[in-house]
Amino acid sequence: MEDGELVRRTGSWYGGRGAGTEDRELVRRTGSWYRGRGPGTEDGELSPFSLTTLEPTSVNWNVSSNRQAHHTDKFYSSELILRRGQPFLVTFNYNGNVDSRPNMTFIVSTGPSPSESARTKAVFQLSSGSNSGWSAQLQANQGNSLMIVMSSPANAPIGHYTLSVQSSSSVRNLGTFIILFNPWLQADSVFMSNAAEREEYVLQDSGIIYVGSTNRIGMVGWNFGQFEQDILGVCLSILDRSLNFRRDPTTDVARRNDPKYVGRVLSAMVNSNDDNGVLAGNWSGNYAGGLDPRNWNGSVEILKEWKRSNFTPVRFGQCWVFAGTLNTVLRALGIPSRVITNFNSAHDTDRNLSVDVYYDPMGNPLDKGSDSVWNFHVWNEGWFTRSDLGPMYSGWQVLDATPQERSQGVFQCGPASVIGVREGDLDQEFDMPFVFAEVNADRITWIIDSRTNSQKKNSSDPRSVGKYISTKAVGSNSRMDVTEKYKYPEGSAQERQVFEKALGKLKPNRLFNPTSAESSEGEDRAPSISGKFKVNGILAVGQEVNLSLLLKNLTSDMKTVTVHMTAWTIVYNGTLVHEVWKDSSTIALDPEEETQYPVKISYAQYEKYLKADNMIRITAVCKVSDEGEVVVGRDVILDNPALTLEVLDQARVKKPVNVQMLFSNPLDEPVKNCVLMVEGSGLLRGNLKIDVPTLRPKERSRVRFEILPTRSGTKQLLADFSCNKFPAIKAMLSIDVTE
Repeated sequence: MEDGELVRRTGSWYGGRGAGTEDRELVRRTGSWYRGRGPGTEDGELSPFSLTTLEPTSVNWNVSSNRQAHHTDKFYSSELILRRGQPFLVTFNYNGNVDSRPNMTFIVSTGPSPSESARTKAVFQLSSGSNSGWSAQLQANQGNSLMIVMSSPANAPIGHYTLSVQSSSSVRNLGTFIILFNPWLQADSVFMSNAAEREEYVLQDSGIIYVGSTNRIGMVGWNFGQFEQDILGVCLSILDRSLNFRRDPTTDVARRNDPKYVGRVLSAMVNSNDDNGVLAGNWSGNYAGGLDPRNWNGSVEILKEWKRSNFTPVRFGQCWVFAGTLNTVLRALGIPSRVITNFNSAHDTDRNLSVDVYYDPMGNPLDKGSDSVWNFHVWNEGWFTRSDLGPMYSGWQVLDATPQERSQGVFQCGPASVIGVREGDLDQEFDMPFVFAEVNADRITWIIDSRTNSQKKNSSDPRSVGKYISTKAVGSNSRMDVTEKYKYPEGSAQERQVFEKALGKLKPNRLFNPTSAESSEGEDRAPSISGKFKVNGILAVGQEVNLSLLLKNLTSDMKTVTVHMTAWTIVYNGTLVHEVWKDSSTIALDPEEETQYPVKISYAQYEKYLKADNMIRITAVCKVSDEGEVVVGRDVILDNPALTLEVLDQARVKKPVNVQMLFSNPLDEPVKNCVLMVEGSGLLRGNLKIDVPTLRPKERSRVRFEILPTRSGTKQLLADFSCNKFPAIKAMLSIDVTE
């Protein structure tokens, strides 16, 4: 064998002449150049040189310009963070001059066992693409450095990647980078064409979550903080701790190219029920051993705590905490997302599109059956195409991380197409019947008499569930109502048609007869009286709750009404805490007479049992002799005293700013164990915890603290004040920060 032959096989050259070849030939095969005098060459002629000498000595990732181009410059980290399908520039520096068209083989890989078949690994040459969609093009050769433009496919799995260069003898690791979904790219399944919506649903790091009840919609500020230090890393580690990854890491990582898969995994992982995920839920009213869910100001502290505790579930969450946290993770990974609140949200456990609520004859609500109607429930919508269902179902998709029901054996929910919900297409993936019932179920009231062991259907209400479905508007702090995206107008022909279509999909053999449909005797008889509760005066913690029961005789006959009333403190999902008041009376009503019966509940009666939701449920069972009962209910929410935040200086980047908190104790007794928690992305790193001295009756407190803005623009400062009498008082302040 001749030297040249050997050289051709190994692909390794040492400056010299292989037998039977000419220099040019050599050079063409090796693709490695060194300007200088090699044996048998003249000055200035290019000569082959050892490829090993010409491996890159360093790599410049051009982090700043690449991140700006990829809309990832807001992340507080020094890593290269890219969006898929978009070119990025890498500069390779050498210890000598390089051929104008060098031979370079690149390898990119992600996950623990990358493979080309799973599309978690790609091998590709310079100035060519690969069948996996990765490419590298030479942009400029500057003597001893090469500027190379690389691009990933628009459907690359998201996550941590490694880039290597392959030479004849070895594979050299050049470094790592992160790839995210790309809502700016039309070819990406999360593409969002509207720039203002992208700004809101991907880049906005604070927001508002609506809470309360239909007759009193309130709001809390929330710090999503997806760009904060380490948060993206925690969000990616959520995927690596999922059940799917533990069972089959190769398949799981390969499927991370699909936002509907990623969204479903995250809906399971943000709750801790099956997988030691991020948050443990608790609706008992007793939050010993953790934080009352109302005390959180945002997701950042939750995600940091989960990592700090070696991925032990953080205690405790309720629906808006799960939704706020999932929103952070979705936005961090590049899936446009928003937080949605549904008032009078049904939890239908038996898939019959109706929820049953029970009372005893004395007016006590009963914890019976597993159905319930929550005052409000909060979930998320993620924006992406539904390649599995077809273009009609693309757009907003419901993802719900609150653990309510198992889906495919795991507490996860969605993605359920919002358009599919509106059209009643309950046979489409995922969890459509559950989401449809949340906004559409009929509410059926039953009265159970344990003495006679009887159960009587009292009323059926097709309209009260799924009201004022709300989200924060794009670019402002106003409430946007999206109810019409979920259902046709209540009472319209379309709405009932969709409801029947949905029932037909759940119960295909059901014969629909509107007169007899699941009715029971006595239900159709019109009641002879009507009743409702009216609030008198203000509703505030520390004050007497003052209402009237308005009763009206709807007939031209005299009526005698026996009224049994109770009041219970509750958690917002209807969990009963404690009975705080009851009363019974017999009221005579003249023909068509309307009368008012007073309801007064003192602070002393409810004080010990009121939870951070500040909710009291008042019920009256009104029985007309020899006729049926009319059940009247009202949930009232008591206002907390005001917490005020004021900025005392002009806010500038990297200049300390003084902020003042004002609070007055409205009670005739001291409040103690007072703590103020403050946070806000771009305004302070981490959070502030300030112990506030005990406040005497009616005393006013003024607390000053300092923040240090790191970003210009409008930023949101959030505060939570808690003490022994007020578990969670919220305040929110927008601060304009200048450079």
